Amino acid sequence: MALTEYEPGQAFPGVIGRTFDVSKPAWPAPNRAKQGTPNVLFIVLDDTGFGHLGCYGSPISTPNLDALAADGLRYTNMHTTALCSPSRSCMVTGRNHHSNAMSCITEGSTGYPGGNGYMPFENGMISEILLQNGYNTYAIGKWHLTPSEATSAAGPYDRWPLGRGFERYYGFLGGDTHQYYPELVRDNMQVEPEKTPEEGYHLTPDLVEKAKAMIADAKQVAPDKPFFMYFCTGACHAPHHVPKEWADKYQGKFDDGWDAYREKVFARQKELGIVPKNTTLSRHDPDVQDWGKLPANERKLYARMMEVFAGFLEHADHHIGELIAFLKELGEYENTLIMVISDNGASAEGGPSGSVNENKFFNNVPDSLEQNLAAIDDIGGPKYFNHYPWGWTHAGNTPFRRWKRETYRGGVSDPFLVCWPKGIKAKGQVRTQFAHAIDMVPTVLDCLGIEPPTHIRGVTQSPIEGFSLKSSFDDAKAAPLHITQYFEMFGHRSLYHDGWRAVCPWPGTSFVESGLGFGAPIDYDKLTELDAHGWELYNLNDDCAETNNLADKERERLIAMIGMWYVEAGKYHVLPIDSRGTLRLGEPRPQIAVDRKKYVYYPGTQIVPSSAAPRVLNAPHSVSVHATVPKGGADGCLFSMGGNDGGFALYIQDGKLTYGYNYVADQRFKVQADGKVPEGDHVFSVEFKPTGKPDPLKGKGAPGDITLLIDGKKAGAGTLPVTIPLSLGLSAGVSVGADSGSPVMTDYAPPFRFGGTISKALVDITGEAVEDKKVAIEAYLKAAMARQ
Repeated sequence: MALTEYEPGQAFPGVIGRTFDVSKPAWPAPNRAKQGTPNVLFIVLDDTGFGHLGCYGSPISTPNLDALAADGLRYTNMHTTALCSPSRSCMVTGRNHHSNAMSCITEGSTGYPGGNGYMPFENGMISEILLQNGYNTYAIGKWHLTPSEATSAAGPYDRWPLGRGFERYYGFLGGDTHQYYPELVRDNMQVEPEKTPEEGYHLTPDLVEKAKAMIADAKQVAPDKPFFMYFCTGACHAPHHVPKEWADKYQGKFDDGWDAYREKVFARQKELGIVPKNTTLSRHDPDVQDWGKLPANERKLYARMMEVFAGFLEHADHHIGELIAFLKELGEYENTLIMVISDNGASAEGGPSGSVNENKFFNNVPDSLEQNLAAIDDIGGPKYFNHYPWGWTHAGNTPFRRWKRETYRGGVSDPFLVCWPKGIKAKGQVRTQFAHAIDMVPTVLDCLGIEPPTHIRGVTQSPIEGFSLKSSFDDAKAAPLHITQYFEMFGHRSLYHDGWRAVCPWPGTSFVESGLGFGAPIDYDKLTELDAHGWELYNLNDDCAETNNLADKERERLIAMIGMWYVEAGKYHVLPIDSRGTLRLGEPRPQIAVDRKKYVYYPGTQIVPSSAAPRVLNAPHSVSVHATVPKGGADGCLFSMGGNDGGFALYIQDGKLTYGYNYVADQRFKVQADGKVPEGDHVFSVEFKPTGKPDPLKGKGAPGDITLLIDGKKAGAGTLPVTIPLSLGLSAGVSVGADSGSPVMTDYAPPFRFGGTISKALVDITGEAVEDKKVAIEAYLKAAMARQ
């Protein structure tokens, strides 16, 4: 029996009589997509350069992504913003990153409309649009689009994935995560990985399994209902984590160095038609060491770091292949519009010599070659938060110059694959039309025949700022629609216009040549000087790799393009320019909670992210934990903040109260009480008192004295000669009763749960000495005992 249905806004078409037998029912129509509407799958890689995929000339094996290219299209002129959160905001809204208030990563937000990190609701996401057009919507993996201060259990949740049109989510909210001990969120709740590294856990296959399950959940009930999936790997962002057998597949393949890699990839790119035959390879970067002049032990280390990266990428490709195979098994592949992109060029955050801990970069801590060499056999495993040296970064962006965070093409040009077997006739072809991440949403809407909505959930929508690429799908010579595009990241600026690029590099064409480091500030006078003399000009029609600066020969054109950049900057909220780099991570931001000096935490609760945690760096503070030690004693972590990339923990080990401090995995310090902890109800405390001043630009936090106390009485003491100056880590957080995730210290295995009972923990940043509060602690314990 056919049911009568009616759409929202239509009058009720049934009949309402005095009784049911003389009435005729009608039902609100379910929100169904049009019959035959394709699924949409975005696959977003992280920190993967133009020269990293096999189908873009790389020696790294990526057969599954190569197969998508063979069954679809490769774009050679796709651009991003040079950084992750900003690029991702473009991919899901079709608006520029400053329009999305994402001038930087969310942890580097500033109090201006173009950079506060709060993506406006008038910039609707593709998930929100497709949800109201009858799609299931899923987000998997890296998110990094929520203001960092809003990622705690206190929310607000309106800018988490489920608040922005996604029905399901599984992944990590921050910018990176440990691949063996990830900080996972399912929907709106933190969860722990289902296995340990020793049991074979790795994040990438976990993400793929959850993606397959989400799709299957709905398809088994409503086979014709399309889905949109935003699938974002942790690969290939640091830490470069992969099982050893994957890295070992590349043993010896990079022994000839990064310059040899560039030459080989460049030659292959010409063969594949990825770059024109007349392209000139960009110069050897002055910041990159000469491979031939490096000592043998350094070459061995750097080659191994690249082997690990290559294994990491191939491992990700393998599991992406499993997701594609699943779509084929379901019969969904042919009618799934798949777009594959990276969020920026390859990353230089490993510095000139690589790193076993990327968090050193965020704290301006120089890397130790000796430490890196000592770690060579464990790189890629759970012990380190590793990153390769920037010689490999430059190689990964072949044929372009520079890297992530800069707006030369090495930072903003990325691989881009489009595959839709049922909708695109062309197979295995190359497309050269200029494109930007803001073009992805309008392209999808054009393919689906959906007009951008005027309102989403009652909010009037802003105009989409990108352009559809659909006209280029089956016409390699289709005129490009995207004619002008600005770029700005940390003061590094550029403008594309009709085949030309004007670039104003900051702090210069290289750190060596400028004598300045990343994050050097641009004041008003310096900006005026740069606008007068700091811009370069390239004709991409003859010079796609930006090797021939025409600024002197084409002065009038350059002046016009500089003016055009400022017009675009005004239109899209780019100003003020802020080049301060990692120093922006330490900026205070509004919190959901009122400002206070004392924080109380409880066991069995979600980890409190560092962005919502007490600001203990460089400041006097104490941590006190009220715990009950059972008869016979109990070991375990009482309080931790951080992970294997940096942080501290208060724990009981071998019956003794212990404080461990991890200085960006460079040094670990341990202070232990003289005697055993007593049984019963007690308050265990640690107090930090600075004894000097921090120097963040040199990677040094304030040194200080450590005092351990039990019930307000001194139980041990030590010193910290150096501390972390700026950031415990992008994903570090407060945990009570365990050290969840990767361990702060190496003398215990996570989660190292405390074997006794914890009532609560107090973090005090008033600067008052714990010993001065001895009377208050005794009164508190007396009251606690009376309640038992």
